[in-house]
Order: sequence, then C-alpha cells, then structure tokens
Amino acid sequence: NMMEVVLLQGLLLLLPFAAFLLYQYSATVQYFCKMTFFNCWVAAMATFLSPYAALRGRTVENMKILRAAILPLKHCFGIKIRVLGSENLNLKEPYVMVCNHQSSLDLMCMVEIMPDRCVPIAKKELMYMGTVGWACWLCGIIFINRKKTGDAIDVIAQTARTMQHENLRVWIFPEGTRNQDKSMLPFKRGAFHLAVQAQVPIIPVVISPYGNFFSSKDKKFIPGTCTIRILPRIETQGLSSKNVPDLTETVRMAMVDAFSEMSSNNCGNHHSKQPPLPCS
Repeated sequence: NMMEVVLLQGLLLLLPFAAFLLYQYSATVQYFCKMTFFNCWVAAMATFLSPYAALRGRTVENMKILRAAILPLKHCFGIKIRVLGSENLNLKEPYVMVCNHQSSLDLMCMVEIMPDRCVPIAKKELMYMGTVGWACWLCGIIFINRKKTGDAIDVIAQTARTMQHENLRVWIFPEGTRNQDKSMLPFKRGAFHLAVQAQVPIIPVVISPYGNFFSSKDKKFIPGTCTIRILPRIETQGLSSKNVPDLTETVRMAMVDAFSEMSSNNCGNHHSKQPPLPCS
C-alpha cells in the first residue's frame, strides 16, 4: 500500500545519510573506505593505462606513467610528504636504493622521490595480480621468486649486468615484508649482493613511522604528514661477496638510527595544525 511505499522511500533516502554519519564518526569505517579507494585507484589506473604502456612495449620509461597515476593519491587522503636529503640522489650513474617497508602506502612515498630510470624489485606473486601485474611488467619491474634461492641469485646476476648496460637504478625493500613495528626487521642480503656485483653505490631511504595517522592493526587512516630521509650514498667499489654481511649491517644500522631519530622527534607523524618538529 501507499504507506509502505512512502516508508520504503524514506528508508532509502536515509541510507546515504546513515552511511555518511558512519563514515564521519567511525574510524574503522573510514579506514576500510580509504583502503578500498586506494586499492581501486591502483587497479583502475593499471587497467586504463596498460594499453597505452603496451604500445611502447616493456620499458622502464613506462614507470613515468605509473608515477603520474599514483602521485595524486596523497591529496585524496590529506597526506603531506616532506623530503630531506634529495640532493643525495643527484647521481648520473646507476645505484641501488634500499628502503624500509611499512605498508602499501609506501607506494605514495616511493613515487614522490623515485628518480628516472628506476625500477623496483618485487615478489613474483605480484605478476599474477591481473592488470596490476601486467602494468608492473610493462614498467620493467623486476620479479624475484623468493622461495627459490637459485632463481633469486640468477635474477640478481642478470640485474647487475642490466644496471651497467642500461644505466638502471633499482629500488629494493630489504626487510622483504611489511613491518609496522617501531624497529626494522633483519635485512635480506639480495640488495647488497646486487650492489656489490654491479659495483654501484647504495642509497638508503628511510620513511618515518606512519603510526600517528595510519595503522592497519588499529584500523586507523587519517590525514597526516610523513617524512622521507634520503641518506648519503654508501660506496661498494672494490667490495666482494665476502664483504656483503658487514655491508648489510652497516646500511641497516644507519637506517635504524635515522628511523628511531624520526620516531623520537615525532618527525613526519604530525597531523595537527602546528608545524612539524624540525628533523636534525
């Protein structure tokens, strides 16, 4: 009857309002909405841009398209990114960038500072993620099978040769997995074997902790500021594979020190209207 129709229409009109209220007052709902938007944006961009990238074939030059597609995301979420030490990337030759890995949000920091002719090394599973995997392959991203040591060693040897021949920079997360703890996991040595084999410098990159504005454990995702510190390069000229364990530890300690300094300064985690504390 007419009354039921009116009630139903009223309920349907209330639904968007209820959803809006839920979003406004529930941090968990906000978290899931924002993460869904983040993942959908990446998948949609990969789908729309892959045909254009495919016309150029598999090339590191396609990374510029991927960067341009991801750069606007920080504005959608109200994330401000401060970069310190960008002059340390002013090198014309190839190098290996190593960075701490906290969450998928690292993608936004990565595109903020990624130099030209730079490709990440990613786990092979990413290659099978539909259009995202196809887009990554077209951008020249190097895939590594971490379960097969022999395969990983071959990829590193091949990449070392490519770096020299094609003036390639490589980005690696040496922790190997996401880590939202207050410290860094032990580093896998692949990045350091690669730098030594190619005889290229290592540039450590440290992203400040996201804790004040993002946490997958606490389901929190609010506007905030994060800082990227690019540390001075560490040379590998003249080093051999026997130096890799010490090199790994040297780089890790430099990154851990920078990370803990940024944590204690609350550097880059500020999201109030006050200016962030200065970083030393």
